[in-house]
Amino acid sequence: MKPHLIVLDLDGTLLTDQKIITDKTANTLMEAKSKGHHVMIATGRPYRATEPYYKQLGLTTPVVNFNGAFVHLPGDNATWKPIHETLPLTVVKEVVDAMQQFPHNNIVAEVLDDVYMHYHDEKLLNSFKMGSPQVTAGDLKDYLQDHPTSLLIQSDEKDVVKIQEHLSHVHAEVVNHRLWSSPWGHVIDVFRCGISKASGIASVAKWMDIPRERIIAFGDETNDLEMIDYAGVGVAMSNALDELKAIADEVTSSSNNEDGIAQTLIDRLHLK
Repeated sequence: MKPHLIVLDLDGTLLTDQKIITDKTANTLMEAKSKGHHVMIATGRPYRATEPYYKQLGLTTPVVNFNGAFVHLPGDNATWKPIHETLPLTVVKEVVDAMQQFPHNNIVAEVLDDVYMHYHDEKLLNSFKMGSPQVTAGDLKDYLQDHPTSLLIQSDEKDVVKIQEHLSHVHAEVVNHRLWSSPWGHVIDVFRCGISKASGIASVAKWMDIPRERIIAFGDETNDLEMIDYAGVGVAMSNALDELKAIADEVTSSSNNEDGIAQTLIDRLHLK
């Protein structure tokens, strides 16, 4: 069998709800690698929160972080030149300024592993502590000096529509946005137009000379939509959003807590 590229989202997909990789799933991925297949991670997380799983699986492939805004080969900038698609600082500051017109709880910008929080919030801060980033709290218009990799706007559910309408009306040519829920509330993820997990995977697949039809991608959330649509075999987890299942080629027979990835790969790649 020709080598396939297996692409894995982390939360809700590769990881259980306890944020671990089960032994069966890890062993199945190791067997796939031993058969000549390639395994890579594509996640909305920064690399500092991806590294433990990357190392656990013994990966040597590029990683898609920040939903495609940062694509890199950890520890090797020579073999693979990092792709870092940032948000224009001027636009970000305009967005921060405009948010004063709308009810919101916080705004968080990340410049790779540096975190900038508009309002100090210990509960929110706990979600960004993995990997011990440098954290700055204060007015982003004053403290943010570099083009950010990521911009997140935290708001109550009743207020997100108006914020999204503003972003679509004023900044549609430069940024796009998506809504997702987190333990600390509803979050509008603002990102540069044209950037997605799919764009990052396409760059990696071209570099590895893996055709689209030999890409198997697994996901569960809205930030996986482009990736599942792009892959030759887009697989939605059984615990995925209905919106993702609707466009997927397959849905796993079991959830992220029950080795859904492992069973699909065993069947598709004829593993043990």
